[in-house]
This record gives sequence, C-alpha cells and structure tokens, in this order.
Amino acid sequence: MFTVYALYSLEFDKIYVGYTSNLTKRLLQHNELSIKGYTVRYRPWVVVFKEEYQTKTEAIKREKQLKSSRGRAYIREQIGKRKW
Repeated sequence: MFTVYALYSLEFDKIYVGYTSNLTKRLLQHNELSIKGYTVRYRPWVVVFKEEYQTKTEAIKREKQLKSSRGRAYIREQIGKRKW
C-alpha cells in the first residue's frame, strides 16, 4: 500500500506533496528527523490530504497530478475547508 499525501505549513503557507509506504514515519522525518531539504525550512507540517493506492506506479502518477497547477489548486481548496 502506498499513500499519496499533501502537507501544509500554516506558518509559512507552503504545500508539500509526496508519496510513501509509511505515512507516520515519513511525517516524523519531515517534522523532526531530517536535517536538510525543502521541508526542514518550513516546519511544522500537518497532513491536509491523503489517498491510498495499491501500487507504487499508481501513487507516483497521482503525486505528479497533485504537483501540477490544477492539483495544487485542489489542495488549496482542501486547505480552505479546514477549521484551523
């Protein structure tokens, strides 16, 4: 099972889209364990969107869709629906 996810940094108004086979571990890496990379600069992150796929190929395809301008607009729409 693979999870496609979108993270949001409320403090910096940034979005990150990725996929993983272990979302709990990956979120911990984004928020605490990593020492370099894009997500380190915009901590803390919260999961605002996730979908599950059976294969890595399907997950990668969906990740690419969400990284497009239309995909990011969709994620922004989901963020707007949240109660912060």
